[in-house]
Amino acid sequence: MKLNLNKPLVFFDLETTGININKDRIVEISLLKIYPDGNEESKTRRINPEMPIPPEATKIHGITDEDVKDCPSFKAIARSLAMLIDDCDLAGFNSNRFDIPLLAEEFLRATVDIDLGKRRFVDVQTIFHKMEQRTLSAAYKFYCDRELDNAHSAESDAKATYEVLKAQLERYSALQNDIRFLSEFSSFTNNVDFAGRMIYNENKEEVINFGKYKGRLVKDVLASDPSYYNWIMNGDFALNTKQKLTEIRLRDIQAKKN
Repeated sequence: MKLNLNKPLVFFDLETTGININKDRIVEISLLKIYPDGNEESKTRRINPEMPIPPEATKIHGITDEDVKDCPSFKAIARSLAMLIDDCDLAGFNSNRFDIPLLAEEFLRATVDIDLGKRRFVDVQTIFHKMEQRTLSAAYKFYCDRELDNAHSAESDAKATYEVLKAQLERYSALQNDIRFLSEFSSFTNNVDFAGRMIYNENKEEVINFGKYKGRLVKDVLASDPSYYNWIMNGDFALNTKQKLTEIRLRDIQAKKN
């Protein structure tokens, strides 16, 4: 099975210090770049997270503080990484809910201007859950009939995710070998920000997706409760969420001026 691609598709996986998108950091990233002609390019980097790796995280991926003490920080490799995935769509396993938001945060902290929102995202876990409800190891066994050796190694997980997607396309006639279709199919919500604090409604208007204002238009909340903006900006929210809220606020201010 060869993927039908109009541009390169990068399968990637992160190993991190934890699961808090706002606070945790990447300790390893692996990318498998698939070109439209079927050629592949693989790259894996260990990263110094500039914070201690908790023992519970090390138990999962096996990476210790000693392993990454001499590795570059994310900021040191951010620009070269941005160039590697330039004009590429992205794919992963649970990537829409974790890997993409965390990667976006790392780029923002590194002050590297990369608009991930312009990419298409294929979340192989979402396709799997909609079809079968399993984990990556079970998905690999189910679709590829092989055991996933070295699970929770970023490189192994990225390669397994690529193999699972190809097997899914072969198994399900309802799936189209088209990145636009797979991106839409593997998305549960139409997020404004990667953390899903704001989503688009059927009219393509931004809507709050949590808390007391859930379901209300962002512009209406900002107009009726001006303090809400400052609460978000000073709160423990993702940088990408704050960035998108600021864009909406500035857009509405400019519209009122006109």
